Amino acid sequence: MTFVRPNFRHPENETNDIGYSIKNYEGALSTLCAGCGHDSISAALIKSCFDLNLEPHKIAKISGIGCSSKTPTYFLGKAHGFNSVHGRMPSVTTGANMANRDLLYIGVSGDGDTASIGMGQFAHVVRRNLNMIYIVMNNGCYGLTKGQDSATADKGSAGKKGVPSAFDSIDLCQLALQLGAGFVARSFSGDKKQLVPLIKAAIKHRGFAFIDVVSPCVTFNNTPTSTKGYEWVRDHLEATGTVDFIPQKSEITIDYPAGSTRNLLLHDGSELLLHKNADDYDLSSRKAAMNRIETTKEKGQILTGLIYHDSTATDTHALIDTVERPLNSLAQEDLCPGSSVLEQLNGSMR
Repeated sequence: MTFVRPNFRHPENETNDIGYSIKNYEGALSTLCAGCGHDSISAALIKSCFDLNLEPHKIAKISGIGCSSKTPTYFLGKAHGFNSVHGRMPSVTTGANMANRDLLYIGVSGDGDTASIGMGQFAHVVRRNLNMIYIVMNNGCYGLTKGQDSATADKGSAGKKGVPSAFDSIDLCQLALQLGAGFVARSFSGDKKQLVPLIKAAIKHRGFAFIDVVSPCVTFNNTPTSTKGYEWVRDHLEATGTVDFIPQKSEITIDYPAGSTRNLLLHDGSELLLHKNADDYDLSSRKAAMNRIETTKEKGQILTGLIYHDSTATDTHALIDTVERPLNSLAQEDLCPGSSVLEQLNGSMR
């Protein structure tokens, strides 16, 4: 079996304004579980970059560790990429961004990679307002290590091992709002019509753009007592009873209008209750955004859509007044201009 996509494509395939076909934005074939929501997010990223006529070699995709962090292999094969240490994606992205601000930075993480070991890194990359897109593929469990609850698993929910979570869950959208993120959104991996525009908007946003994507785990978070995939996503799932068998499943998709609620039927007959955010409150108000999330939670629903947007946010480079040229292009004389410049700099600080 090969995990390399064939080179052949139909000669009449659609191309974008810069002459690229969708093939130019693809990566290797996915090795994730059949039916995994993460693959739908990869497809949404491919579609977004294609539609926006982005040049792949001007994009850097950076991830940590986990099922989610494998996905950069599956999209934008011609882009720059770095698979970093568990929970350290934000600091690696920060370093790369400081060295070359001209690239588009897409950070991919999971609920464990962000809400547990990477919590400190996440907090500081938000408050520094680094110019990047930060996508969390949120399934409420650790898929690579057999399904333990993550920090976003709901209190009282139980995964495949049957032990209910004793702790309150972390809402990453609320946390991003509290830390000062200028763009906060949540979506469902199967709602392509909503997710693709959100990714496009995040790409165009100047500063830190956060998208929490509910992405069902079809392997480990699939018992009747599990509420997850993502902040209280699943009402319940049927246990297969066969731990090592993952049945072939088709991608779940949905299309429903803003401001409405839909019961999504999952493969096993269980349901996921989704509520799509409506444009009936001030998107530039953090307080209104926090209230909307809490109000929706009280109804037992998951709020999706654009939750908060601040078009006036200032990114890291503006905050610390960095040079416009990429640091990796500076010559010796730029970095060491001489003692006279040093004296001027010291004098300005006295």
